[in-house]
Amino acid sequence: MDISRRVHGAYLPITSMTRCKHRYWCLWAKRGLDIIVSLLALVLLSPVFLIVAVAIKLDSPGPVIFRQQRVRGDQSSQDPHPEKSTFTFYKFRSMCKDADQNIHRKYFTEYMNGNHKAVNNGNKKAPIYKMTRDKRVTRVGRILRRTSLDELPQLLNVLKGNMSLVGPRPALPYEVTQYEEWHRERLSITPGITGLWQISGRSRLTFKEMAALDIEYTQRCSLGLDLIILAKTIPAVLSSKGAW
Repeated sequence: MDISRRVHGAYLPITSMTRCKHRYWCLWAKRGLDIIVSLLALVLLSPVFLIVAVAIKLDSPGPVIFRQQRVRGDQSSQDPHPEKSTFTFYKFRSMCKDADQNIHRKYFTEYMNGNHKAVNNGNKKAPIYKMTRDKRVTRVGRILRRTSLDELPQLLNVLKGNMSLVGPRPALPYEVTQYEEWHRERLSITPGITGLWQISGRSRLTFKEMAALDIEYTQRCSLGLDLIILAKTIPAVLSSKGAW
């Protein structure tokens, strides 16, 4: 059953489930699911990893794996500088080597401030959380992003424990420096590959809606909720709704 809840000015679709009364055990169960699923996925998808790696190498010069510093989860909302606590985040490289990261910084600022006229040149049909016609993206990169295959190396982050299968998307340090105080609540739990906002609109949601959905997730602890989100992520990816 779905209900709507108003959080920080945004109406949100929320899965109606009771709050977990045993948070400690829920987190252990969540970690157990992360280890089992990520291990199995890494083994079963190893041929896909090999094919993607070869395709990237043949398409453009540069490393196969893109490494980036992202802000850690499980942080106190009272921490004055949460952006200083980071981990190494993995993705398949989808951009040309040494791509200018300032382009995304400017784009995110416009997106976070709700200046949608400046996002994707005001194209209302384009998803607002991702850049379209980004010249930095390679030919293979466009396919990887459309199919979300570029996200697969994050299974290594899950196995290492600095990410989970389900949780708020890990933020970039410069994003966190622009957060309002209530936004920091989304940093209070381990970040994930997928989450509530990805199955609720993903790239088509505003930053306020995205942050509020992430915070709603942090306030719950349910293995059942994680399983529902994982199940709903599959059709969302297959339909390419808001692929990164």
